[in-house]
Parts: sequence; C-alpha cells; structure tokens
Amino acid sequence: MTQDEALQIFRDTGALLEGHFLLRSGLHSRQFFQCAIALQHMPTVEKLGAALAEKVLSLGIDTVVAPAMGGLVIGQEVARQLGVRFIFVEKEEGRLVLRRGFKIAPGEKILIVEDVVTQGGRVQETIDIVRTHQGSLLGVAVLVDRSNGKVDFGTPFVRLIQLQVEAFPADQLPPDLAATPAVKPGSK
Repeated sequence: MTQDEALQIFRDTGALLEGHFLLRSGLHSRQFFQCAIALQHMPTVEKLGAALAEKVLSLGIDTVVAPAMGGLVIGQEVARQLGVRFIFVEKEEGRLVLRRGFKIAPGEKILIVEDVVTQGGRVQETIDIVRTHQGSLLGVAVLVDRSNGKVDFGTPFVRLIQLQVEAFPADQLPPDLAATPAVKPGSK
C-alpha cells in the first residue's frame, strides 16, 4: 500500500479532520487523524493491518505490544496478520504499565504498534516498559507519523503515512488558529 492509498482511506472514512485541534502532546494543529473513525470498519482494519504487517514481516516478531487506547485495534490486527501474540500497556495513575498478567520474557522479540505518533511519548513509554522487562525491541510500526522527522526511537521505524504537519506550541499560534477555539478530539 502506498502512502497516497493509505491517506485516501483516511479521507474516505472521514478520519482526517481539518480545523483547530489540541493534541495529546499539548501542541496545536490544523489537521487531526482520528484513527478510531477509520478503524471502526473491520475491512479497513484488515487492509491497514496487512499493509503494516507486510512492512515488518522480515523482522521475525514474537509479540506485538500496543499502547492503549490508540494502538489496540491496529496492534491486534498486525499481530493477527503476523500470527503472533498480542499484548498491550495501559494507563495506571497517569503512566503506561504492563498489567492483566501480561508478561514479556527476556529476549522476546517485540514490535510496538501505535496508531499516530506526533512526539512519540506513548511509544517511548512502551519502549521503556519492553526494555525494563528485557524484551528485545525489533521495531516500531505506526499508521501515521506526523512527527516531521523529529522522532527517533533508536530502532527500525515503519509507517504507512509520513506527513509534514504543522504543529504549534500554545504561545506561538498563527492568527487563524488563535481566533478559533481548539478541539481535543483524541484520547486523553
């Protein structure tokens, strides 16, 4: 799947929003990928999951780990497509943790899957959890990389869509965004 084909899926499903958005990172943007809108349709999940799985097939993954909530649906589908185990990390007292009896064995070959990356905070938290449990991180895969090339996880990083998206700190908003109330459509 090409980037243009993946981007068209987001447009066709109404998952690429335009306006003034407050991102989880605290930055403001004119565009927002509401991946949950696209991922509510199982044929779309299967198509996007297959495209990501194809990009990481050669890594020899044992387990896919996804940060909840955003990475759950696509992470599980990538794991299904690869025929491997799927687990997730979730928030507890404001931090991501491994719960529910999930374990990562020392040396277990891990792929982290997330829906969207802007600054990479949730992926980095997940990486830290994998390393704390002595897992072997083989890569990170995302549907949308909107980091403008600023994120480096120190491991192979694959994405279906990589866009140069403007994002602004609250104190540096352009006049058109400053004049419009921000909407926070993503997960908290």
